[in-house]
Amino acid sequence: MSRLASGIWVSAYLARLQAAGIPVYVVFKGDETAGAVLVKLATLDGQAQAFHRVVDLMSGTRRWDLLSEGPERTVDETVAKQRGFDPDLWVIEVEDAKGRHLLDEPGLDS
Repeated sequence: MSRLASGIWVSAYLARLQAAGIPVYVVFKGDETAGAVLVKLATLDGQAQAFHRVVDLMSGTRRWDLLSEGPERTVDETVAKQRGFDPDLWVIEVEDAKGRHLLDEPGLDS
């Protein structure tokens, strides 16, 4: 299974969120081809979650996994730490009081 370039995936994800009326921002632009993507969901009540994509080594499938959750400041610290490890990391921030991030929809695991 070929992997979609990060920049193309991010563009498609932004379009999907915007079509659903969910505010989204690129906080840090990573490597266009192979940068990892981290999605932060801010629920506008002081809480947040951060998701990253993980690969199941046995099956080769990808899924979104919760990296951090709690007070937004704590999640921001986790995001900053991840950026320190990986300067090519994309950071996408989704703002939705209903907690929608759409990462669980078909097609977003590529």
